[in-house]
Amino acid sequence: MFCGTACCGQKDPEFEPSKQPLSAAEQQGSASYNDAAKEDDADYNQVSDTTTSYFDREIGELKRIQTQGGVENGKPYKFKSGAVYMGQWKNNQRDGYGTQKWVDGSSFSGKWVSNSASGKGTFTHSDGDVYIGEWENNMASGKGIYHHQGKTTYQGEWQKDLQSGLGVETWVEGARFQGSFKAGQKEGPGVYYWIDGSEYQGAWADNVISGAGTYLASDGRTFKGQWNESVIHGLGRYTWPGGREYDGSYKADQKHGFGIFRWPDGRKYEGFWVNGKQSGQGMYTTKDGVVKTACWKDGHRIKDNE
Repeated sequence: MFCGTACCGQKDPEFEPSKQPLSAAEQQGSASYNDAAKEDDADYNQVSDTTTSYFDREIGELKRIQTQGGVENGKPYKFKSGAVYMGQWKNNQRDGYGTQKWVDGSSFSGKWVSNSASGKGTFTHSDGDVYIGEWENNMASGKGIYHHQGKTTYQGEWQKDLQSGLGVETWVEGARFQGSFKAGQKEGPGVYYWIDGSEYQGAWADNVISGAGTYLASDGRTFKGQWNESVIHGLGRYTWPGGREYDGSYKADQKHGFGIFRWPDGRKYEGFWVNGKQSGQGMYTTKDGVVKTACWKDGHRIKDNE
């Protein structure tokens, strides 16, 4: 097995830069609401208590501001949640350049359009994760970089807060993937580089190696063929340093079914395999060119055929 959880499944790829549960302080709220808005608190709290996005937490209060005003360009405005916005307003909506900080230390600084983060901006999470890039309707959309503190960095295309399109994901220890993403998962063609110099070039599905691809090991081994869930599965060709090679069928990383194994001294086995060992009828060729047929079991020749 060449690609297990250590390289392909060690992290959750769905960064979702704008989402995180409410903190205890945000659940409690603050005294920043004015008295005129208190009669609508139930409706506003229902929105903020159920949302998973930072940007949705002040929806109710923002709606009230649109009709009642009370904001000024460049003057800090504190929401009931404790969040503070300072920047430009237009028609009583956040519009232009501004920064909003939430009580847990998270913040967004960048372009706003009609109360939504839209354009270029930076979102910094309280745990140190940072997304720098393009936004649309409060979600990372377009091109951007996400630094996942102490783990990975993704640079590439986004759609609705998830990696979608072409991108490069790099792990702190030095491993790297570059290729296609869909809805936060590696999907389609891509190349994975291990820190020892090995690499895989080929198809991915649901964030793991699946489909046709080529594995190039740092020690000179190669495999070109079919994969399923990060293991060799299907037809393919495996070669080893020194000249050995196998062409045939695999099942769950083991030679299984019909296949041909060749040695550099001229020997050859053509026949059936079970769980990585010759089993069943097979034909073998000696290094002197003599061809014989025999029955095999668990990798051993048990009976020569007349």
